[in-house]
Amino acid sequence: MMSGVEVALDGASSPSWSQRVRAGHDLASFSDVPEAAKALVGLLLDVEDTAVTRQTAEALARVGTVAAVRLIALALAEADDSHADWMQTGVHDVLAGPDSVPDVAAVCVQLARDGEAAVRQGAAEILAWAGGVTH
Repeated sequence: MMSGVEVALDGASSPSWSQRVRAGHDLASFSDVPEAAKALVGLLLDVEDTAVTRQTAEALARVGTVAAVRLIALALAEADDSHADWMQTGVHDVLAGPDSVPDVAAVCVQLARDGEAAVRQGAAEILAWAGGVTH
């Protein structure tokens, strides 16, 4: 019997966009697990459907851990303008929502000291997004 993470990893490569969206949501809380992290970056950069990009970014921002936000920052380094826009929309969906959300800006400040230049650059971009949202 497969674990929840294994099922979600399997869903991340599904031909169905809705299954990939579900996988992004299910894997977000496992963003510190290397296999999940790799799949999540792939979902953020999904070549077939930007709904997967948006929903995965939203799920990661809602988790709001350093590991989760770091994946958005990493994916931004490889993203084209369309994917970057949909990641921004997903993050905004969380930040502008009525629910209590993690302090994504504080996480980005931590990521500004990351050893990887792409993460530092992506974190700066996400921090700029977070600064433009008011509750």
